[in-house]
Amino acid sequence: MYDLADHPADRAAAPIVGEYWDQPGPNSVSWHSHRRGQLIYAQRGCVRVQTDDALFVVPPHRAVWVPPETEHAAHYPREVAFRGLFVIARLCKTLPQRPTVMQVDSLTRELIDAAVRLPWDYPDEGREQRLMAVLMDRLVALPATPLRLPEGHDDQVRRVMQALRDDPADNRSLGLWARSVNLSERTLTRRFVDDTGMSFGAWRQQLRLTLALERLAAGEAVTTVAIDLGYGTPSSFTTMFRKALGMPPSAYFS
Repeated sequence: MYDLADHPADRAAAPIVGEYWDQPGPNSVSWHSHRRGQLIYAQRGCVRVQTDDALFVVPPHRAVWVPPETEHAAHYPREVAFRGLFVIARLCKTLPQRPTVMQVDSLTRELIDAAVRLPWDYPDEGREQRLMAVLMDRLVALPATPLRLPEGHDDQVRRVMQALRDDPADNRSLGLWARSVNLSERTLTRRFVDDTGMSFGAWRQQLRLTLALERLAAGEAVTTVAIDLGYGTPSSFTTMFRKALGMPPSAYFS
């Protein structure tokens, strides 16, 4: 164990270093930041990463990139095989400048797994440095995926968000939600867009998608997840999932 505010990776000699651990049960990491950029990748299991303005739910074959000096917290709800990379700030200029979920292909997955097992004092020239150079080229080219759930800062928007987190199957109309926080429908519509960049309906669907990813990654049945999240039939849930991520749940997790 170490102090998250003074992570040893920030003091490592090599420009890119990694760490890995496997854990059978739930685990949470409190708010902290690193001087280096961090790639958070669960080779097995699922991770939920929280920043000041968004929530990211990252199933296997996806990773979240956290730029240097970005405050974040993480939660691993079930068994996880964690693989993390720490990249010195001067090498982060070609990577996203805000937290971003990336789609990890099979080659990059193997490179990450090899990189996190290297010592932190590998030489400037040699096979370790060449592996890291190839890995950086791969990370820069990874496509982003739409798995970001914006956080609200307006008090009444946040009240609606929290109620939906508590009961994501609640299908009340925007008008009824507006009434519940003493606003007009028009005002709540405007505040949602101003606060999150998304409409109320788009945010609610994104919430359900992120919750679904976490549960499906843990092996829960599509039918159970669909009904629990407020979809009338598994097929309507699958249609939403396909529109959002380009493929049905069975293909996404294969």
